[in-house]
Amino acid sequence: MGAPRVHIVDLDGAASGELCNLDIITEIASALLIPTQVGGGIRHLKTIQQLLKTGIERVILGTSAVKDPTLVKEACRNFSESIIVGIDTWEGHIAIHGWQQKTELRAIEFAESMVRLGVKRFIYTDISRDGTLTEPNFTAIANLANTIRLPIIAAGGISSLDHLRMLGQLGAEGAIVGKALYTGDINLKRALATIS
Repeated sequence: MGAPRVHIVDLDGAASGELCNLDIITEIASALLIPTQVGGGIRHLKTIQQLLKTGIERVILGTSAVKDPTLVKEACRNFSESIIVGIDTWEGHIAIHGWQQKTELRAIEFAESMVRLGVKRFIYTDISRDGTLTEPNFTAIANLANTIRLPIIAAGGISSLDHLRMLGQLGAEGAIVGKALYTGDINLKRALATIS
């Protein structure tokens, strides 16, 4: 249908702390003719290298970015544009370990600390809206975009073409659409034609 990229999360990996579904992720990535990005349970430089060698274009660090800033710095130094940091928030605070554990870290301060380590792209997800088909957290996304002035991919609650248009106006580089594709709330072909 024209998707420019596929976003994959190893949910088992996010919860357990290590990549659990490498075989199926590799199979998906090698079967596609478009770039793939993967997150979930990636906690070591070796895992990042392994994923990039299998043809994954971008690797998303979430929990490891919070717990191990040195890893982020090394990953950015070695793999630059292939590294994305996921900012998964609940009421403005970062959540880790597959969204199971909330921290006291505020999203913007965390993002700024990641920029200082060399991160060039972020995914922002408001956990309370993910899978709800309500609407994205436009305010938080706008605040983040205006503060860090780097590419942001928005996720969580996206369920209409209007949402996609608004995210574009706020400066989001892209959007992750999941449940709205399954329910038919967003027709991917029409969305891409409208937004492009």
